[in-house]
Amino acid sequence: MTAAGARVPSLSVFFPAFNEEAIIEKTVTDAVSACAPLTDDLEVLVVDDGSADQTSAIVQRMTIADPRVRLIRHERNRGYGAALRTGFAAARKELVFFSDADGQFDLRELPGLLALVAQAPVVVGFRIKRNDPPHRLFIAKTYKLIVRLVFGLQVRDIDCAFKLFRRDVFEGILLESNGAFISSELLIKLKRRGVPILERGVNHYPRTTGYSKGAGVGVILKTIKDILRLRFGMSLASGR
Repeated sequence: MTAAGARVPSLSVFFPAFNEEAIIEKTVTDAVSACAPLTDDLEVLVVDDGSADQTSAIVQRMTIADPRVRLIRHERNRGYGAALRTGFAAARKELVFFSDADGQFDLRELPGLLALVAQAPVVVGFRIKRNDPPHRLFIAKTYKLIVRLVFGLQVRDIDCAFKLFRRDVFEGILLESNGAFISSELLIKLKRRGVPILERGVNHYPRTTGYSKGAGVGVILKTIKDILRLRFGMSLASGR
């Protein structure tokens, strides 16, 4: 049982990262600081998705100083979904949490999700006030409406990168998207298996470094392709 303020047996925290050299050290340091009081068995994993900058080198130095920090590196950029799939597969602990590496969330809010995991094996955040440019907000609202109409997924904030899972929910779930559709694909497949999902509001802060990679034309076109693939090619019996 996990209640507010209680510790958990073990926890994996991971971040997909692409060209985040300006903030990755702070992200990992803050994650260790926020999560160490929550468990005696912690790992903080960075999945570097083929960064061309010093992201991997910075994290590699951190792994030497702190054995709780781990690095997995894709030799080439494979996409956000591929980075998440790698993180899910590599996570070793009983509970698995992921967030983005860009510093727009505060992991000190993670206990709020942990307090609900005894009630449901999946707890997802929703941004109370999303701090993104207007065009990103428009795209997000349109996307959520499409996913709701096509798949019936009733989630307030599909792509909020503040999600907690009991690791066993991934057993038998085949994730295929390499792109931004990955969060929707995962929640759709869990819902169709009858896995309970709870939601909790979290704060969202403006990005202070780098730029968002999630609203380009290529990303949108790939997401449309993934929606069509899942809509017309999914086997409900297998959870695929």
